[in-house]
Amino acid sequence: MQIYAWAFAGGIAGAVLMDLTETYAARVGIHSGVNVALIGRWALGLRRGRLRHADIAASPALPGEVTVGWLFHFLVGGGMVALAYPALLDLLGLSSALSVWLGGPLFGLATSVLPWFLLLPCFGWGLFGRHGPSGANALLASTLSHLPYGMGVGALVTLGTLT
Repeated sequence: MQIYAWAFAGGIAGAVLMDLTETYAARVGIHSGVNVALIGRWALGLRRGRLRHADIAASPALPGEVTVGWLFHFLVGGGMVALAYPALLDLLGLSSALSVWLGGPLFGLATSVLPWFLLLPCFGWGLFGRHGPSGANALLASTLSHLPYGMGVGALVTLGTLT
């Protein structure tokens, strides 16, 4: 069970790496159009039974959406998703020694399906965010940002197996 605690922490660390990558990618013009307020707006909508929006950017702002967005991003999107990583390693009978350089980035790439097929369509932006904000490239931006996320998960899972 300790490995799951390391994975959760790795997910939070990976979410920080993801945010740093998104910040630098945006400086060179690669962005998804997603921001923490929209994530919070969507999460708050889930509490009210609303999964999908026609265009979340056109939905009215909600009180506390930025705070909820950060909490959702780190605790659910970061930590809880990372719990799948040690379970997947165990299921496939793989060593966590591969975690940092191979398994982690592959896991990060695999988690790219979450925005492509869940978050962005629920935002009303279609599969892969094709109908997102003008100038956004959600497919490329989410792929780039999920690689360091996976590396963070893989690094802490590996660290957890060494202690």
